[in-house]
Amino acid sequence: MKDSKELLDRHIAKQRAVMYKPIQIAEILYKCRQGELTVNDIENNLEKYRNSSKRWRDEVSLQLINQRSTSSQKFQDNIFEQNAMPPSVIAKLAKYNNSNDGVVERYIYQQFWERQEAIRKLWDFILQKDQKTFHLDEFLDLFRRDKKMKRSIDKAYEIVVYALFNALVRELKILITVQADKSQSALLKEFEDFARLVLGIDSQHPSISMPARLYRAGLSNAADKGLDMWANFGLAIQVKHLTLTEELAEDIIDETTADKVLIVCKDSEKETIEKVYKQLGVGGRVQGIVTQTHLISWYENALRGKHSKTVGLTLIESLKTEFQVEFPYSTTFSGFFRKRGYDRVKKSSSPFWID
Repeated sequence: MKDSKELLDRHIAKQRAVMYKPIQIAEILYKCRQGELTVNDIENNLEKYRNSSKRWRDEVSLQLINQRSTSSQKFQDNIFEQNAMPPSVIAKLAKYNNSNDGVVERYIYQQFWERQEAIRKLWDFILQKDQKTFHLDEFLDLFRRDKKMKRSIDKAYEIVVYALFNALVRELKILITVQADKSQSALLKEFEDFARLVLGIDSQHPSISMPARLYRAGLSNAADKGLDMWANFGLAIQVKHLTLTEELAEDIIDETTADKVLIVCKDSEKETIEKVYKQLGVGGRVQGIVTQTHLISWYENALRGKHSKTVGLTLIESLKTEFQVEFPYSTTFSGFFRKRGYDRVKKSSSPFWID
């Protein structure tokens, strides 16, 4: 069990705050303990529970944090690969779990609760701060120092970038205009249904104006090269808090199809990105590179500059909203824990036992 526990612990340590994959493992163990699966099924018949275990996981995650995994099916299935939690290891855990009143399930959910406690501390930090006392570098350092939340620092970067960009775009009250060329009025009339449904214009109203807006691409985008944000004014935004190789930097630029790309990264990664896009000859597509130094400076101006009464308030509220969406806090965990009977599991010498 020591080897199996070490493998499980390494897997848990790799997870972000929501811990979808460990929950999936816990639910496989639970279904086995309830007699809906056998240890032999787990080890030798993966197809019997591969997809159903995703449903079991989602039922629990919706109950605890009102969210389900939106990652690709391929990424979700990586859980059963040899470098993650192969069926042979899950079967060993299931056999031990059955003989010890569900102590492995209990352990996994206790690890989930520790992440939840870390989220609560971060949320309390935000609640205690206002425009005068919030400092971006201090907030990001909390993620770096907390072992339970360090894996989620990339998501922390996403929310601080989005909160800032969203606040500034909204407060600047920028309008985007979609307008058909006057010389194409006959074509516009011929395809009037298309123009009205897709572009929001027609022959009587050949132009339309709308507020500039930024949008986050998704909550649980597992692919490091995926799009993080997009704008209705044609800009795609990549937020990267990782150590870039030249190959990865090339993928980031090459795999984004938008005409204009904005990259947000650590100061130390800027040189690598600049080198790659010059080699690729795509400098015209990379509109700019925003570093952490830029972010800290812009946060200072927004929160304590000349226009802090408007921009600063919008920024703080946007940051709180995005934090709650990205890092949901469970108010139902205690009831779930008791309903499963985990609070009644007797203390033992099991390596999975913690108070």
